[in-house]
Amino acid sequence: MDLTLAAEQSGQTLSTSIASTLRAAISNGELEPGRKLRLDDLRATFGVSLSPLREALSRLSAEGFVVMEDQRGYRVAPISEHNLVEVTKLRAMVETFALGEAIAKGDDKWESEVVASLYRLNKLERADAPSDQGAWEAAHRDLHYRLISACGMPLLLSFSATLHDLNDRYRRLFLRSRPFDRIVRREHTDMSNAALERNAQLACEIMRTHIERTGSNIRKALLRTEPAAKQVD
Repeated sequence: MDLTLAAEQSGQTLSTSIASTLRAAISNGELEPGRKLRLDDLRATFGVSLSPLREALSRLSAEGFVVMEDQRGYRVAPISEHNLVEVTKLRAMVETFALGEAIAKGDDKWESEVVASLYRLNKLERADAPSDQGAWEAAHRDLHYRLISACGMPLLLSFSATLHDLNDRYRRLFLRSRPFDRIVRREHTDMSNAALERNAQLACEIMRTHIERTGSNIRKALLRTEPAAKQVD
């Protein structure tokens, strides 16, 4: 995990860049649930003062990726069945609403972006398992974003992105060892086609099923696993 690059990205404040890097590390499991985030270690890694670091951690705490402990600093947020169910329900509600709005407002540019994004994702899914998991993750996230991008509501898009990252954290932790699910490709294709055909009801039904089915699979895997909410120093 190369954290030092975060503070060098142009167009971003230090705290935004640090938060982005830590969020990605938490989402992909590099920083495991319950791990203590020592400020001195993070200061040395990022090469920054405490002020932007605390601002970044406060932002991540508000988003649900980090928890603050009185007089004890910060930890990566633990995981639990209850939190997973909540995230899944909220994501199904928020993303389907955003999709309906995008279908109603989307123009030709939106359509072309959805088509291009779906093509890139399907190209990576042709094999039994994606050869480049990182590229698949990026393409998968991009398709979900493109589908709702025309909703015209920046706050809704921001909230949806946070829920997507929180959900992805569970998916990567508990489904990473499962064989590639071909149903996922069909759902992405059917959902995108319905959206492009302006069939909002069908597109939203497919998206809700897609999100809830994945959440159910993660929940089953979570319940089979030793409780992972134990704190790690």
